[in-house]
Amino acid sequence: MAQQVVMPKQGNSVESCIIVEWNVKLGDKVAVGDVLCSAETDKSTIDVESTAEGVVLALLFEEGADVPVMVPIAVVGEAGEKVETVAIDEPKQQEERVKEAAPAVAEKAAVVTATEAIGASPRARVLAASAGISLSTVQPTGPKGRIIERDVLSAKGQPLSPVARQQALAQGLQPPANGSGIGGRVLSSDLAARPVASAVVEDVTEIAVKGIRKVTARRMMESIHSTCQLSLHAFADARALKRLRAGFKASKPELGLNGITINDLVLFAVSRTLVQFPAFNAHFLGDKILRFAHVHLGVATDTPKGLLVPVLRNSELLSLKQLSEGTKALIGKCKAGTASPDELSGSTFTVSNVGSFGIEAFTPVLNVPEVAILGVGTIALKPIEDEDGDVIFVEHIGLSLTMDHQAVDGADAARFLKALMDNIASIDLLLAL
Repeated sequence: MAQQVVMPKQGNSVESCIIVEWNVKLGDKVAVGDVLCSAETDKSTIDVESTAEGVVLALLFEEGADVPVMVPIAVVGEAGEKVETVAIDEPKQQEERVKEAAPAVAEKAAVVTATEAIGASPRARVLAASAGISLSTVQPTGPKGRIIERDVLSAKGQPLSPVARQQALAQGLQPPANGSGIGGRVLSSDLAARPVASAVVEDVTEIAVKGIRKVTARRMMESIHSTCQLSLHAFADARALKRLRAGFKASKPELGLNGITINDLVLFAVSRTLVQFPAFNAHFLGDKILRFAHVHLGVATDTPKGLLVPVLRNSELLSLKQLSEGTKALIGKCKAGTASPDELSGSTFTVSNVGSFGIEAFTPVLNVPEVAILGVGTIALKPIEDEDGDVIFVEHIGLSLTMDHQAVDGADAARFLKALMDNIASIDLLLAL
């Protein structure tokens, strides 16, 4: 008996997954546990395994489809078994997408005519231009009535005769939709004398906004629209940071301290400063504020798939070495696409470091519902006045604090940032506490 394989649920925050690549095709034999496809959540990539044994009777979505969790994506059953319909208890929109992707197991979608086609892909336009084929004569079969490359390939050789095609390309002429030849074939005598406009064809790449990029875009807009954001910028004396970093780098390998970075030291200082200022280790929920007993640091991470924020839990209880190792492990998982949903949720305060790009200060956007986020910039020389009244240049690190003015006041934010500056400047003493 045919069985449906559904898109599995991935944590409480994942609502849908994008099918990246099918590993099977119709007619393939599969066993329970075989990987049917790879899928991308808004946070990581997963393998979707078969929950049934038999032959693949239907693949209900195409690659690139954004599929809600717990919705059927494939049908597995006995060889030759007829599947007439697929019961999907979802909105009509999902039903239509299933019919589009699997006409063999659902009602056949209505045929879209060339005049009703909604645009054409860049590859289809380039191929049509090179072959002298008018897109108005091409039968579309792509998603939502779009002309794609295979549609142009199927129309290749028509409606132009070989002589007409060669003449159209050589002279830059626009062939008509229909000609005087048999079956409307365009002959050389049908070609208009007017050239196709412009000598340069603009090559535009169309990139769908989906996956992590789509989620990031939505969250950034929600952050700006739902909060009252205020940013404060300052610079902290970085001499102690540089001195400690140099000492760790030169230490004996068996101590395991060589990998401790400037960012690790800043994260350590942030975790301890938040204990002093619990109002910033909090979530603002509109009608209430949640203050957390432990500091769960979010570490903004640049990955090949986009921005991810893994969470270093109970960071105020970790030693500097533990914090450094834990941060690197989480960042490694994010870059490899193996971080779990639980490792990417639940932060109470976020740190975003762009110092490696030479940025001194910037305005980080709140990771809602958090009350504040810290942006860390590069280390640069800043002029200061010493005890003798002379101006000297000292290395300072840029700090940019964005806070939600609905939850905390500007003066409180200034006090928190000043305390963090002092803790960073005396980080060697802070490590001794």
